[in-house]
Amino acid sequence: MSTPVAPGGIQAVGVSRAFGDKHAVRDASLSVAPGGITALVGPNGSGKTTLMLMLATLLRPDGGTISIGGHDVLAETREARASLGWMPDILGAWNTLTVRETLTAVCAMYGIAGRRADQRVDSLLDGTGLRPLAGQRSHTLSRGQKQRLSLARALVHEPRVLLLDEPASGLDPEARLSQREALRRLADEGTAILVTSHVLDELEQLARDVVFLRDGRTEDGAPPIEQQLVPWRVRAFDIIALERALAWNGLPWTRQTSLAGVHCVVELQGEAAAVWLLRTLVAAGVEVVEFAPATGSLERAFVSRIRETGQPSAAPGGADPAAPLPPAAPGPAGGAETGWQA
Repeated sequence: MSTPVAPGGIQAVGVSRAFGDKHAVRDASLSVAPGGITALVGPNGSGKTTLMLMLATLLRPDGGTISIGGHDVLAETREARASLGWMPDILGAWNTLTVRETLTAVCAMYGIAGRRADQRVDSLLDGTGLRPLAGQRSHTLSRGQKQRLSLARALVHEPRVLLLDEPASGLDPEARLSQREALRRLADEGTAILVTSHVLDELEQLARDVVFLRDGRTEDGAPPIEQQLVPWRVRAFDIIALERALAWNGLPWTRQTSLAGVHCVVELQGEAAAVWLLRTLVAAGVEVVEFAPATGSLERAFVSRIRETGQPSAAPGGADPAAPLPPAAPGPAGGAETGWQA
């Protein structure tokens, strides 16, 4: 008797995977509803790549259940693959093909041909900003340009589920903004999106939910803001007046210099303390021109999670050492079957 699955989106329950005696994923569960954008965050070696490969039907789980677009990935692999778009961290491209030829070839894999394929390719070239590069061979593309091609390739068959591994890597600020806007539009149209990235500020601007992965196990949510000691950046017209006011109120600070100028960084416990400090500085006549958290809330939550276990703070990106290299793309429903990796 098969396990009932969700009607759409992404569902993973109790998923595990080991490589010999190395348990890359022990007990991972997550859910992304249609229209949702969820960030998967964790330190190096936490199992993110292994979990993403299992969700992409490229790696067989040892245990647990996975549903993609309402299809069990073990019992209905072909249907699950037809429902998802997979964007790996590194684009496995055909070097001799141009950007347009690459997208046309992927269209053919999904049974899209003729005028319909031409229209789809043109739409993707415009939507990802690749139109000026349509005739350029893929091996000559920059890292950021390859990321745009990888996203376009994942969107060829208009999937209802997107799995994105480091989608903004190598993109310039304008391209990142365009990508965020495109992904939000897809979510608004009902696409379920799961994304990993080591750029937590980028994830914070895009994602609506977050799942933490640590030692192969998922943890939902983030520590309450009031429990976090948060660094705040304070800049004033008169840095000396600011420092005197901080000293008068018994607050330690560090002076730092950035492109915006000289400022002070003060650690505060919770937003209520920040409100109090800003009110106090203004009342003392300090002309404050900038007052903001020095780091994003997702980065603070990540660091807080790591500190809870006493583990050294590792960068949240990177691949799992036990995970195999991902193929260029999952086998589409209309093409040849690609076997599970054992």
